[in-house]
Amino acid sequence: MPADHRTVRLPAGTVELTGDLTVPRQAAGTVLFAHGSGSSRHSPRNQRVAAALQQAGFGTLLLDLLTADEERIDERTRELRFDIPLLAGRLTAAADWLGAEEAAGLPLAAFGASTGAAAALITAADRPDVVRAVVSRGGRPDLAGEALARVRAPALLLVGGADEQVLALNRASAARLPGVSEVSVVPGATHLFPEPGALEQVVEQTIAWLRRWLPPPAG
Repeated sequence: MPADHRTVRLPAGTVELTGDLTVPRQAAGTVLFAHGSGSSRHSPRNQRVAAALQQAGFGTLLLDLLTADEERIDERTRELRFDIPLLAGRLTAAADWLGAEEAAGLPLAAFGASTGAAAALITAADRPDVVRAVVSRGGRPDLAGEALARVRAPALLLVGGADEQVLALNRASAARLPGVSEVSVVPGATHLFPEPGALEQVVEQTIAWLRRWLPPPAG
């Protein structure tokens, strides 16, 4: 499917963030990615998911939530990757930028992996009229804290069946979500879904969720 692809820089507080924006022609919506701890917009897993979403007619923004300098600090200290308020604030800034500048009129979803899932849920809570759906892949929704009770967007929580601790956290978090939510277990998959066919199941369920909850713009 023909698409416009470019690297963008967007403001987030006192810093600028770098992202890869791809928007197919006649896109059905845009998906904002929040990568997990220690990862970046170059995550091969998120890139595979994003490529499949583009083929299905959805725009994607793969975003580095830390600057290059911050990533160097985080490689030593490992502290910024768990600064959920920082990550969520920057993801929310990206959602605002998309709506105002790049994808006005397109419904928006957030896709979070690992700690990025908490940032995605907080953004959904803080922008209930903007974020229309959330998907978590092997996420830590529990790290969203009190924001879980404010999430109105339908949330799909995808977890590997062999990722037992994270699965328990997801089930407990889903019970705190007031809106539509579903915990979907990928049998036999571990935290990063490296098993044959596991990531393909993530892709299939994500596309089905987005098609259900991101209707095309009116008109």
